[in-house]
Parts: sequence; C-alpha cells; structure tokens
Amino acid sequence: MTDSPTLALAKNLISRQSVTPEDAGCQEVMIERLKALGFEIEVMVFEDTTNFWARRGTEAPLFAFAGHTDVVPAGKLELWDTPPFEPTIKDGFLHGRGAADMKGSLASMIVAVEQFIADYPDHKGSIGFLITSDEEGPFINGTVRVVETLMERGENIDMCIVGEPSSTEVVGDVVKNGRRGSITGDLTVKGIQGHVAYPHLAKNPVHQSLMAIHELATTEWDKGNAYFPPTSFQIPNLHAGTGASNVIPGEFNVQFNLRFSTELNNDAIVSRVTETLNKHDLDYDLKWTFNGDPFLTDTGALLDAVVNAVDAVNQTKPALLTTGGTSDGRFIARMGGQVVELGPVNATIHKVNECVKVSDLEKLTEMYQKTLENLLA
Repeated sequence: MTDSPTLALAKNLISRQSVTPEDAGCQEVMIERLKALGFEIEVMVFEDTTNFWARRGTEAPLFAFAGHTDVVPAGKLELWDTPPFEPTIKDGFLHGRGAADMKGSLASMIVAVEQFIADYPDHKGSIGFLITSDEEGPFINGTVRVVETLMERGENIDMCIVGEPSSTEVVGDVVKNGRRGSITGDLTVKGIQGHVAYPHLAKNPVHQSLMAIHELATTEWDKGNAYFPPTSFQIPNLHAGTGASNVIPGEFNVQFNLRFSTELNNDAIVSRVTETLNKHDLDYDLKWTFNGDPFLTDTGALLDAVVNAVDAVNQTKPALLTTGGTSDGRFIARMGGQVVELGPVNATIHKVNECVKVSDLEKLTEMYQKTLENLLA
C-alpha cells in the first residue's frame, strides 16, 4: 500500500537525525516543496542554528505556520522497540523520534498548503513558514532571531499556527490559545562560613533567608483569570554547605521559577521579589532569566477558523487551554498577531518509543487545510 503524501513526508523527516540544534537536511526537504509552490525562501543561519522564512504572496493578512525540525536526543537505543530514526508503522502508529514533536506536524503543514494552493492558486493574503532547528535547545538563535529580523523590516505575522503537540486524547481535542510566561531567579544569599560549634563567629545564610523564601513560596501573586490559573512559584534547586556536618555554609543558593498569567509581567515580579528580600535584610545577589512573556488569543479570525476546522473534521469543538510549558509561540506573539497551537497527541513526546497515530496525521492535514480555506480562500 502506497503511503499518503503526509505519511511519506513524515517518514522522510523522521529518518534524518536532527538532534538539536542540527537540522540534518530536514529544512532543505521542506524548502524544495515550498519552492515548487512559488514561495520565496530566505535561509537565516545564526551561529549554530539553521532557520528559514518562506512566504507566498505580498498582501495582508499574513498567515504563517511555525515549527521546528530539531528533536531531543533519543537516549538509550536499547530501550526503543524500533530504531528511533528508522520510521516504523506498528499497529496504526508511526514510531520514531520527532513523530509527534513535531515532524508529523511539519509534514501535515506542507501537504495541507500543497492541497490548498492546488485548489486556490490565487488565494487571498499571504502564507508563510517560520521554521527553526533550535526549539528543543537553548532557543537563542532560532525563532526569536527570525522574529527580530522580520520585525526590524516591518514584516509582521498577523496569524500563526504553531504545530506543537497540543492534543491530549485525540488530535484536535485541545487547541492552545495561549501560554503562561516564565521567569527564573538564581538567588545567592551571602553569609559567613564557620564552625557549627561557634555560631556567634559565623552567619548562616540558610537560617537568615528561610522566612523570606517561605514568604515568596506562599505569596498569592494573582488569582489568574478565565484562561490562566494563578501564578505559580516553585523552587527546583537548593544548595548550601560543603558536605561536612560541622561547617556553617557561607552561601545559600536558591533557584526559583514563576509561571505567570497575563495578570502579571516581568517587571512586577522582579519588583515584588526584590521588595520581599530587602524587607528581610538579606545580603544577596540575584540573577534573572526571562524565558518568555505570557500570550493569549481569546478572540479573532484565526481562533474562529481553527475551531471551525477542527469541528468540521472531528464533529466536536476543541477545548481552548493555556496549560503546559513555553513554546516558540511566545516569540511570535511579540509581533502583536494572533497565535494558537494545534498539533498531535502529546502522550509520547520526548519519551522512548515516541509515536503518532497515522490517521491523526491525515486529520491534522485536513484541519490545517480547512483553516487555510476559512481564512484565505
């Protein structure tokens, strides 16, 4: 039995060992398909990362698909039932690293656009593709750099679907119409090292900072809103001491992360944390890492088009959620346009034996195509 166009392309992409930030030729495969459709291609290489921006048309609105060709490492190969970079069909599922995150989505995007342009060669507006190989890595030289380049020349995306695996049980049951912001603080509280038997000659930074840390951990930052839960403060890492039981540490290192709603912003968080630490009279250094602002698309043509496309394929509307971690959608949202995420079921992403249901890839292709029809036909 001959593979469908979506399945054949997904297999081709999965067979390429594009462990982040490597692309391994995936983008060239996509570029050749898009060139044949009349897309103008701009390859953007920043440091170790290969990206490309493709556009067909010059008119507004500019609708774009966004995604990444890089994948996480496969890990221990002996734990896989099939080789991770040899795409294999088992019991109706396509197995391989990147099948769900997100080479299956990329294949569906390309085929959906091919089919749409065949039906509507003179479609309204413009279609774009923003593809990176740095989503699973440090996300420094990928989508964020492409977005900055486009914005500098006034080329802003009006509507964008990011192909991240958004679904929970069946493809299209969830559309992510926003994401929480993320900010990380690396706090070093300074004390004076000494012998535990002579505490009057030392200054224990752990003891000094516990009340402040407790206050931060129990603060109600906000109440959330209709789309976002309340902001969450979590401590993933703590370290103090030399390992010896008779030494008072000279430093206490605390790393904390806040996932925050659209009720807050980076500046407000920094201000409140600093105010709390100062109130407890601590001697400290604090380094911030701004991972991304929250974004939300709660109304608009894109959301309507996607919801209606999913409903047409599944005969039920998707849930609109903002749960999960961050995605490259946070960078694209800086352009001021509408951004949503629609992709395969996420149950096996980053796991051994990553897989996606073959029939889901065909449904996803149809959802993408119907979205284009709803917007640009």
